[in-house]
Amino acid sequence: MTTVNTADAKQRRRPRRAAIGTGERSPVYWLYLIPGGVLFTAVIVVPFLMNIGLSFARWPGVGDISWIGFDNYTRLFADDTFWTSFKNSVAMIVAMVIVPTAIGLVLASVLFDIIGKRFGAKTASTLRAMYYLPQILPVAVAGIVWGWILRPQNGALNTLLEAVGLDGLTQNWLGDPDSALPSVMAILVWVQIGYPVVIFMAALQRVDPELYEAAELDGAGWWRRFRAITIPQIRPEMFVVALTATIASMKVFGPIYVLTGGGPGDTTNVPSYFAYQHFFERANVGYGAAIATILTLIIIALSIVFIRFQARSERKERGR
Repeated sequence: MTTVNTADAKQRRRPRRAAIGTGERSPVYWLYLIPGGVLFTAVIVVPFLMNIGLSFARWPGVGDISWIGFDNYTRLFADDTFWTSFKNSVAMIVAMVIVPTAIGLVLASVLFDIIGKRFGAKTASTLRAMYYLPQILPVAVAGIVWGWILRPQNGALNTLLEAVGLDGLTQNWLGDPDSALPSVMAILVWVQIGYPVVIFMAALQRVDPELYEAAELDGAGWWRRFRAITIPQIRPEMFVVALTATIASMKVFGPIYVLTGGGPGDTTNVPSYFAYQHFFERANVGYGAAIATILTLIIIALSIVFIRFQARSERKERGR
């Protein structure tokens, strides 16, 4: 009798297992999505919709709201500072996406494929942590330190240049319109470079070591292994780094606020700081909302382009 009952119980469980295997979802499953959905709606969707509504109004932040239609957008697209800020965003993409990703890819490969093998995993991990350290520093602390280093009078960099006889190279690094943006870009490269190093080294952990061993036996040097194995194997992580870093570069605010305040003039101004100026400094909330709306739409469009490009690339890889 016990044997029959056990067999019947197994038979009753089979349809349930089949249903799970076919991807059917229990109604209880969707209940787990409710907290995240509510939080996303409250923190992202509702404020964004409110921001869009304010972009069609003139409002100093208190008192009555005056609806003015598309006047803020008409004024925005004729604003030279707006276009300058987006031109500076291209420089931020170079400083936070292109340069750190390229250097980080090389550093991660060297740490994993050379340093880790010759000096051990602990040495590679220590160097990886050192590269990542700027990422965990508060923006205010990093800004104060770099402001001291680049200070025109008694700054560490100018003092060093004077000490080695290069007085002609000393300048007001963050106060000169010709050097302010390149200086900020260099600082952002320093801040950002640890992020791709950590992601790419984690990605290399899943690469089959036999691929590298076979390549070494065939006489392939580091550069050939880097091109033929490292880059193709971690391409999905490269897309992730490029997407997240691009979003961060488009909405960068802290370093600009701490280091230059968008100056001198508007040479280092960016859309997020430009919106902040109108929101809080000039009490022109509607105009600031219009800037923020355009910036958000551009970020969404870039994200869609990145995701589609990644999906197309993955389909091509599977088709080979």
